[in-house]
Amino acid sequence: MTHDVITPVLIESKIFLIRGKQVMIDRDLAELYGVETKVINQAVKRNLERFPEEFRFQLTEDEMDELVTDCDRL
Repeated sequence: MTHDVITPVLIESKIFLIRGKQVMIDRDLAELYGVETKVINQAVKRNLERFPEEFRFQLTEDEMDELVTDCDRL
């Protein structure tokens, strides 16, 4: 990870509003934990009971395109 200190401002900058919910993208969450994205996704798949559905979902293709567009604007 490129940041020495994880600050509230850093975390807040990684939170997006999608479908009326505040979410973090797996890539950003992995960066905060200092692991590869696939490690986060594998942990979720192996421990679904620890990651209730309200804490995870897949973006639609349109949502992904919108997110990419929004990130480019930032």
